[in-house]
Amino acid sequence: MRVNLTVNGRATAADDVWEGESLLYVLRERLGLPGAKNACEQGECGSCTVYLDGTPVCACLVAAGQAEGREVVTVEGLSHGGAPSSGAGSAYGDGPAPAGASGVSRTADDSGEGLHEVQRAFLDAGAVQCGFCTPGLVVQAHALLAEADGVPADADIREALAGNLCRCTGYEKILDAVRLAAVRLRPPP
Repeated sequence: MRVNLTVNGRATAADDVWEGESLLYVLRERLGLPGAKNACEQGECGSCTVYLDGTPVCACLVAAGQAEGREVVTVEGLSHGGAPSSGAGSAYGDGPAPAGASGVSRTADDSGEGLHEVQRAFLDAGAVQCGFCTPGLVVQAHALLAEADGVPADADIREALAGNLCRCTGYEKILDAVRLAAVRLRPPP
């Protein structure tokens, strides 16, 4: 079957989709967007978190056919303004991400230009280690901060990220990154 959807602000179609394929498989294998990670395939780890019509979901649990006619935003889309229309809006950039764009990785030659403030904060706070959980954490933190009024309390950050597992960081640097992003995203007085 063919699945027509909008991904990171661009109308696209995936052909020859099997009825049992997940949205995660379509994003990674058919559309070339490797940001969302395939870890547990049970919705337990959060590594595959993407926005579906403005709501964070585990893409491994969404049948590809359920995405027909809907809007998907991946971590790649956040870096170039593909924030969901129901989110915080134009403060999140100015154009869709190119296919295959990385979530938050940065090389010595890359200043981080074009990254969303949440992605930049994860880098600056040292919250990225192996990077496997990072895309899901970034999307979930983005969702939290789009709804937050100011800097959320640590308990609120922990609750928002409770569905995302990380085995490397011990979570403190992740909390630091979310706090840093919240401060950076606060409108000037």
